Amino acid sequence: MEILQVVGFALIATVLAVVLRREKPEIALLVGLGAGAMIFLAFVGKIAAIVTVVSSMAQRAGLNLLYLEVLLKIVGIAYLAEFGAQLCRDAGEGALAVKLEFAAKIIILLLAMPVLFNLLELLLELVGMRG
Repeated sequence: MEILQVVGFALIATVLAVVLRREKPEIALLVGLGAGAMIFLAFVGKIAAIVTVVSSMAQRAGLNLLYLEVLLKIVGIAYLAEFGAQLCRDAGEGALAVKLEFAAKIIILLLAMPVLFNLLELLLELVGMRG
């Protein structure tokens, strides 16, 4: 049911932005950006709850929390970058959106490097090439 409220809110904001775009394009842009920010902020608490549940499950399973932390950071960066890029596109700045997505990919790769190196070391140990 909650998704119906979000979709309804987004549709109302979209119609308002389309109507305003003819006479006041700067106000239409603000309506779109404001609506997007409100939707994002409405779900920040739910994201925190998901992180708490996943962390709890990982602790119970005895998983290394470092890997979980890296994974959650990567997912967060991907979502934030996508959200920011869509806002840029809404503002007519497609080139800036592409650069934002590129920067996010570099940050994700940097975050993943220690996990990839640990995986490579484990594989080398398994095949007897190390240790």
